[in-house]
Amino acid sequence: MAERRAFAQKISRTVAAEVRKQISGQYGSSPQLLKNLNVGANVSHHSVPLTEAVDPVDFEDYVLMHPPIIDPGPLRDLLEFPPDDIEVIYSPRECRTLVQAVPEESDVDPHVRDCVKTYTEDWAIVNRKYHKLSTGFNPNTLDKQKERQKGLPKQIFESDEIPDTNSYQDDQDDLKRRSVSIDDTPRGSWACSIFDLKNSLPDAVLPNLLDRSPIEEIDQQNEEQRKANRHKELFALYPAPDEDDTIERHSIPEVPREHFGQRLLVKCLSLKFEIEIEPIFASLALYDVREKKKISENFFFDLNSEQIKGMLRPHVPPAAISTLARSAIFSITYPCQDVFLVIKLEKVLQQGDIGECAEPYMIFKESDTTKNKEKLEKLRSQAEQFCLRLGKYRMPFAWTAIHLMNIVNSAGSLERDSTDSEIGAGERKGSWSERRNSGLVGRRSLERTTSGDESCNLSSFRPATLTVTNFFKQEGDRLSDEDLYKFLADMRRPSSVLRRLRPITAQLKIDISPAPENPHYCLTPELLQVKPYPDTRVRPTKDILEFPSRDVYVPYTTYRNLLYVYPQSLNFANRQGSARNITVKVQFMSGEDQNNAMQVIFGKSSCAEFTKESYTAVIYHNRSPDFHEEIKIKLPAYLTDHHHLLFTFYHVSCQQKQNTPLETPVGYTWIPMLQNGRLKTGQFCLPVSLEKPPQSYSVLSPEVPLPGMKWVDNHKGVFNVEVIAVSSVHTQDPYLDKFFALVHALEEHAFPVRIGDLRILENDLENELKNSISALSSAQLEPVVRFLHQLLDKLVLLVVRPPIIAGQIVNMGQPSFEAMTSIVNRLHKNLEANQDQHGRNNLLASYIYYVFRLPSTESNPSSPGPGGCVLGGSMHYATMARSAARLASLSLSRSRSLSNSNPDISGTPTSPDDEVRTIIGSKGLDRSNSWVNAGGPTVPWRSPPRSSTEVMQAMDRSNRMSSHTESTSFLQTLTGRLPTKKLLHEELALQWVVSSGSVRESALHQAWFFFELMVKSMVHHLYFSDKLDTSRKARFPERFMDDIAALVSMIAGDIVTRFQKDIELIERLNVSLAFFLNDLFSVMDRGFVFTLTKTYWKQVSSKLYALQTPSMLVSLRLDFLRIVCSHEHYVTLNLPCSLLTPPSSPSPSVSSATSQSSGFSTIVQDQKIANMFELSVPFRQQHYLAGLVLTELALILDPEAEGLFGLHKKVINVVHNLLSSHDSDPRYADVDVKARVATLYLPIIGIIMESVPQLYDFTESLNQRGRPNVVTADDYESESSNMINQTVAMAIAGASVPQLSRPSSFLLTSGTGRQYTAFSAESSRSLLICLLWVLKNADNMILQKWFADLSILQLNRLLDLMYLCVSCFEYKGKKAFERMNSLTFKKSKDMKAKLEEAILGSIGARQEMVRRSRGQLERSPSGSAFGSQENLRWRKDMTHWRQNSEKLDKLFP
Repeated sequence: MAERRAFAQKISRTVAAEVRKQISGQYGSSPQLLKNLNVGANVSHHSVPLTEAVDPVDFEDYVLMHPPIIDPGPLRDLLEFPPDDIEVIYSPRECRTLVQAVPEESDVDPHVRDCVKTYTEDWAIVNRKYHKLSTGFNPNTLDKQKERQKGLPKQIFESDEIPDTNSYQDDQDDLKRRSVSIDDTPRGSWACSIFDLKNSLPDAVLPNLLDRSPIEEIDQQNEEQRKANRHKELFALYPAPDEDDTIERHSIPEVPREHFGQRLLVKCLSLKFEIEIEPIFASLALYDVREKKKISENFFFDLNSEQIKGMLRPHVPPAAISTLARSAIFSITYPCQDVFLVIKLEKVLQQGDIGECAEPYMIFKESDTTKNKEKLEKLRSQAEQFCLRLGKYRMPFAWTAIHLMNIVNSAGSLERDSTDSEIGAGERKGSWSERRNSGLVGRRSLERTTSGDESCNLSSFRPATLTVTNFFKQEGDRLSDEDLYKFLADMRRPSSVLRRLRPITAQLKIDISPAPENPHYCLTPELLQVKPYPDTRVRPTKDILEFPSRDVYVPYTTYRNLLYVYPQSLNFANRQGSARNITVKVQFMSGEDQNNAMQVIFGKSSCAEFTKESYTAVIYHNRSPDFHEEIKIKLPAYLTDHHHLLFTFYHVSCQQKQNTPLETPVGYTWIPMLQNGRLKTGQFCLPVSLEKPPQSYSVLSPEVPLPGMKWVDNHKGVFNVEVIAVSSVHTQDPYLDKFFALVHALEEHAFPVRIGDLRILENDLENELKNSISALSSAQLEPVVRFLHQLLDKLVLLVVRPPIIAGQIVNMGQPSFEAMTSIVNRLHKNLEANQDQHGRNNLLASYIYYVFRLPSTESNPSSPGPGGCVLGGSMHYATMARSAARLASLSLSRSRSLSNSNPDISGTPTSPDDEVRTIIGSKGLDRSNSWVNAGGPTVPWRSPPRSSTEVMQAMDRSNRMSSHTESTSFLQTLTGRLPTKKLLHEELALQWVVSSGSVRESALHQAWFFFELMVKSMVHHLYFSDKLDTSRKARFPERFMDDIAALVSMIAGDIVTRFQKDIELIERLNVSLAFFLNDLFSVMDRGFVFTLTKTYWKQVSSKLYALQTPSMLVSLRLDFLRIVCSHEHYVTLNLPCSLLTPPSSPSPSVSSATSQSSGFSTIVQDQKIANMFELSVPFRQQHYLAGLVLTELALILDPEAEGLFGLHKKVINVVHNLLSSHDSDPRYADVDVKARVATLYLPIIGIIMESVPQLYDFTESLNQRGRPNVVTADDYESESSNMINQTVAMAIAGASVPQLSRPSSFLLTSGTGRQYTAFSAESSRSLLICLLWVLKNADNMILQKWFADLSILQLNRLLDLMYLCVSCFEYKGKKAFERMNSLTFKKSKDMKAKLEEAILGSIGARQEMVRRSRGQLERSPSGSAFGSQENLRWRKDMTHWRQNSEKLDKLFP
């Protein structure tokens, strides 16, 4: 009897009626379970499966109807967004210079005025004040964890103190031998082998050990001791999330700033010749031999002594401090091995050619000064005479070049000798020329270091001082740039022709180093002082303007308006008369009188800062000279037709003759600065007039044959000159110039407009404007990028302020939208390297973030209500349909003539209101059935219906797209001013929804741009209309919300239909849509945004049913969900303080994954508590985003979910990231607040309990290597004899539901041997830490109530789960910890796991074969997954899907 009683005690005493009630209730209320089992028996229509989205609560109405009853504090802050959540900040832009770069003139061109405004106005930034608290900026990074762990007390564990097993026995034997009292103890006793009892001391007596204490008091003390010194943040002690997974992080774009390449500081220290008899003038410039281009402007410097400078005092005015610079900063955007630093020397003009003048410098030596004293005195006397008479003229003298990259590369490896005081640290001698006698090794070394195109870094080499000792004499007939490029290319050859030339000996010391980040005493190319500039008396350093060898795609951010003139050659061979020593005087004229010469030419060195004229160097006795001058001019901001460059050619008399003038004019020519309103630049071959030009010559080109004028060589072009502009106001592109000219003509109402040879009348302006907008795609990419900010601003202006042409308003929304799509796509395709991780172009992102603002928002702070117009207000909608909210009593007169933008529209409606009502009445359009329902507070937002209503709304949009016009005179009478103004976000949404073809495709490719532009427009509109404090339901008109709903539906449709064809595009589109909804939570009706989220979810779910391999689409949905849930007020959006109430119908709520898929029944629980722990309909409605996250977790972790194995880690990381962010969020530091947050995740307990068989086994009890990857229910059969078999239970319940194929507990018997792929150790650990966080922070009373109602099977599963948590996180010693790190946390292992999950991301035989190849199916407890060791490819009769199908076939014939 005793055995029988013992056996009977193990039998569950559950009565049949209770089992029947539980089983019937469980399966009757679980449609998802019945769906999985292909059984469709009696499902309540009020239940919503997890695979389908529930209708969210109307957030705004819920918050309104449930006012907070909590006192102000952290818990109260959970209920609503803070009032300062979003703000518009005007941040002053950083200015490099002490004074802002602006034009000096007050009267400027409108385009120049707009450009200057763009370059000087503050940044308009929309700031989400708490955005840094979102999950995208999770503070639990690896570095911060290390900082936190430094403050933790150091723990000493006994397991680390125990010696190794092998050495432990040796230590014990040694202890036995060393026992001094071994004879005093009985032989063989336990004490004799270890302890010396006589000499040992007793342990201290534990206080209160034997005292009687109540159990409750002991429990309370233990609980307090456990909580003492406990770290508040659990995730701060856990390894940081993988940074690769932070898809929700939106990086803030870089601030637009002036472009600089790699910067190089060159200091000119000294220049010394063998003889010092006259002033020598030097210049530096960079040349790229490969591109055959000069890549910097000239830097002029003067190293003459004060005594030598005094020889020119009669010709040179007092020198400005800016012209005394001896150091310069060069910028190189595209450094390469072919960049040379070219140094050119000039001297005062004298009688004789260059060879004769250079001869003394080559034959006289400094050592022979005494010997040649008389000759040197004679040379010095001649030089003084030439300086006195010809001091303002120059002649070429010598040149040399430094191979820059050769210097940089050798400087990087230079060994410094600190003891060398003569040369100095890092000083070296020579350019390539001084190595000409260094032998073959030196030449080969030079050739090797300069060949190829290795990456060139100018920012980290060590400074070096060069001593250039050899210069080459300038050849009078080889001064052109082409000749220079040949010389430079020849310099790199080992057998250079230049090496055989006789050099001019000199010593030029130059220091080359990387430029400091903020150099002191620096001047811009416009001579503005750069911060910091402590003392204006210090010799400055000049910023040298770069001429990049290739296009640079960076928008202008500062005002710059410079002109460079390069006279190249002159051919006077056929000119009669004496003209041999020729110089060209260059002047910038504002008129035709000599007094109109403008003082805008930059001085060179040791002279005035600006001059009125500049002379080219003279080639002695050369009628066809070449020139190598660079004349730099500061262009006036306002140019007229009379501004021109005047070139006057002079013959200079070098010999002093009686009655012979010093200079004789021998020709004239000019270049008008404007041609048809555009700046005239480029290469010119100009004819030269023998006579002074007549009156009014400046408005004509010299190519025009003027009557009565004599020309050199019969009016042929004899003077070659190049003019280059570096301007941030002149686009120098015909398409951009035309567009800006038309827009400014509209703004100024200046008609007719002359563009090129066209004279555009006002009646033709509409077509011309549209054509110019379309032609923007033909503009060169570099000027488009350079003027990107102004271009986008003007397109936005055309959208929000339709122009008035011929008294009619023309809707330019569609062409402007098309132009914007074209521009942003062009930038994306051509500037792929300038994108962030989400494919956002940094130039466009910075424009939206910093530059964009609604036009003239500062002067129009007020705005009308949604969709309407206020008389005399600042906002007026030009299109007919936007006038729906006007007073019906107003009789609006309409012009019968319609614009050419929509010629298909006909008829003359009496008023916009009547027309709208006519359309609505004829089509039966009812706004109550629209996609956005504005009904009662309990009616949720609806998803877009596929009905006639959608068609009617499309027709309504078509009407809003039309270019309806209104009488200007009437509008002036109505509002007292000229109209009009639209809202950019409304127009963008409308244009996008109705777009088609290539425009729609382009908009989809760059959806992020238009989404972010819309959001910023919405925020600016709310800010300037003082609506940020108004009800969210009243912020935007219903039609705009219709357009947003249609847009989201359209894009979601594209995602689900095209994700298999163009995954790269769809990934970007999916992320862009998610960020858009995330942003909308901050500005729109949050219940409406929930509905948009449901629209996306519903479309994806519908597509999943038809897919065999859903992993890719589910992965996209996970990315979408992770970004949407990364909102900084995610907890508030989930209504953490809401009271979950059971559904109004008597049918049970939808169960969580635990109750849906488990094979055991539970006791009927209190419905309110049950709703908190289950993914019930109330839970998923009121905690909408949390419900979606946990639903994804339950569905993907479901063992029945085929093809989603690779997403386990991804979905677990989503939950882990959310909880980690909550844990470190300072807003949730309070215990009660954190308990409310934990309430949102209570269903995760049931989900993880269901997944226990799949978790990695950390116990290491059965197998030292851990539990096998495939778990079967047979593993627990020996422990499950005390449980009721489910088949028996179902039979008792009277239901014919088939046996579940997976175990629902460690201790639950299952009749099948179903296998489950175990999670990786990393995923299991992340899942368990999430569970512990919820259990740690959740309300203990709620947990106790739920635990009390759990069945024995559920409690067993929960205890098994707790035991697994202990095994996972317990400290197992240093060696085990090191082994775990080496196996689990290495990056290589992580990458391998990602690769395996990607391979296993599909269902069917392929997945099983890959698993078999990994050996997972062979490592079962019995040695084989199928009880045999057959070496088969696969066995269809043994696969789990075959077993299930056969079993179901038997049960349901």
